Amino acid sequence: MNEPLAERIRPKSLEDYISQQHLVGKEGSLTKQIKQGLIPSLILWGPPGIGKTTLANIIAKDSGRPFYTLSAISSGVKDVRDVITKAKQSGGLFTTKNPILFIDEIHRFSKSQQDSLLGAVEKGWVTLIGATTENPSFEVIPALLSRCQVYILNSFSKTDLELLLERALTKDEFISKKNIEIKETEALLRISGGDARKLLNIFELLVNSSEEPIEITNDLVLAKVQKNIVRYDKTGEQHYDIISAFIKSIRGSDPNGAVYWLARMIEGGEDAKFIARRLLILASEDIGNANPTALIMANNTFQAVNTIGFPESRIILSQCAVYLATSAKSNASYEAIGKAQALVRETGDLSVPLHLRNAPTKLMKELDYGKNYKYAHSFENNFAEQEFLPNEITNTKFFEPGPNARENGMRDFLKNRWKDKYNY
Repeated sequence: MNEPLAERIRPKSLEDYISQQHLVGKEGSLTKQIKQGLIPSLILWGPPGIGKTTLANIIAKDSGRPFYTLSAISSGVKDVRDVITKAKQSGGLFTTKNPILFIDEIHRFSKSQQDSLLGAVEKGWVTLIGATTENPSFEVIPALLSRCQVYILNSFSKTDLELLLERALTKDEFISKKNIEIKETEALLRISGGDARKLLNIFELLVNSSEEPIEITNDLVLAKVQKNIVRYDKTGEQHYDIISAFIKSIRGSDPNGAVYWLARMIEGGEDAKFIARRLLILASEDIGNANPTALIMANNTFQAVNTIGFPESRIILSQCAVYLATSAKSNASYEAIGKAQALVRETGDLSVPLHLRNAPTKLMKELDYGKNYKYAHSFENNFAEQEFLPNEITNTKFFEPGPNARENGMRDFLKNRWKDKYNY
């Protein structure tokens, strides 16, 4: 029994596939395409252990296509070209049965490796399915991303994970023969962090290291598993917990906490670009206009990290983290766009007021497009009071300046210009 439990009970069909109903349920966006065998090149994006590889296998099986797989960790450009050559020989040009090339962790492919895929995808020699835990907008080159559809896989729910355990308990040919009772699942689910593969590995470890009758309890899980947890798992729960602690330390203006969690990530082998990207987001979300230089600092950090890499990048990341932690904070811009998006979803596509519309043609001018628009630069202080929102939501305030020196200045500016219109 060398094959791990996660492999033994891996779903072989859509009927057995747990979760992701928005993709593979009766009305799922992928269901019809899979059944018809008309599969586009696609990127499956989601957390680890939620079935990306399984779904790729099912797609290949149900569409009757040859299936080739590469791991971005161990494959080079030559490996990519060799697989593409084999795929061309087994598929045939421009047929609906062209082979599927599955690339796990495609975000780890270099630009040259991704470039080597372009021709094959564009000419239809292969249908590419890439799996990634990182945002493909950042990690997949634009030319390749534009030729793929991106599908987001959601994290497993508690019900999904408990269903997986029940399946292992009743369907696996080895475990189903043992006397096992699952009395508690909280510790199992917490330690697995929503990763189904990790959950099943832990469950199998518990079963194989216990004498029958076996009672799975929280105490048993903590006693046998917790002490063996890897100190930093780049693809598991700690990946998300530690980056969360890092961000919250900076948001909370504690450079000591920020540098500690940064060190934990660096020592654990975290991707420098991942850390730098989170700093870039934080600079806008949590600091914003309280200190606009923060965004420049974070962007320069991201560029420098891309150029230099480890070990020297640790110094740049530390400098940026300390700067952001000791900066004035504001989430006013973050809150403003959230309020505006919520209202857009509620009110739909409100008409643009006529005076704000573009009028490039004679007909548009005759229809009063742009009529009565006041060109701000033609007025004193480069300001002319006029309405910039649809009539239905006039006077709605989205932006509320934060209580810091810079944004207090913004509040004074807005109050001086708009008087009581927005109640600044």
